[in-house]
Amino acid sequence: MEEIIQEKISADHLLYVSLKYTKTCDVIMNLLLRWRKMIDTSINEILKHAKDKKKIESVSENTFGKLDQIRKLFKKDSNFQDVIEFYEMLRKLENLKTERIGEFRKNVCLKISYKGEIVEVNLEQLKIYAEMLEKFISVTKQFLLS
Repeated sequence: MEEIIQEKISADHLLYVSLKYTKTCDVIMNLLLRWRKMIDTSINEILKHAKDKKKIESVSENTFGKLDQIRKLFKKDSNFQDVIEFYEMLRKLENLKTERIGEFRKNVCLKISYKGEIVEVNLEQLKIYAEMLEKFISVTKQFLLS
């Protein structure tokens, strides 16, 4: 849990301090990558804990198997499902086509082409993601302490 919290603190710093002063797409990209690492660590810890508590037989070796197991464990939690969808995009982030708009300005935006759609990642969208991840961390913490 400590590693997850450290990742969250670093991500929060990028969101609330670095991005506030620099307003570049590089900071947005670094923030998204930091969130990816945090979610990845959370998923691994949740699955280890679930195996220890005998909620699952074994932890899958590949990522798709892990995501399937997580979806089954938290099938009633819609926020958790949204985070997993978000994580799937983050996993492919380096290979996706991106476009930088309005760098160094208030309306900085990183447009990402994902699944045939354009995802606009601007300051407002980052705040929505941050809220969603806050709930995700809360649920993760409760699960790991149970």
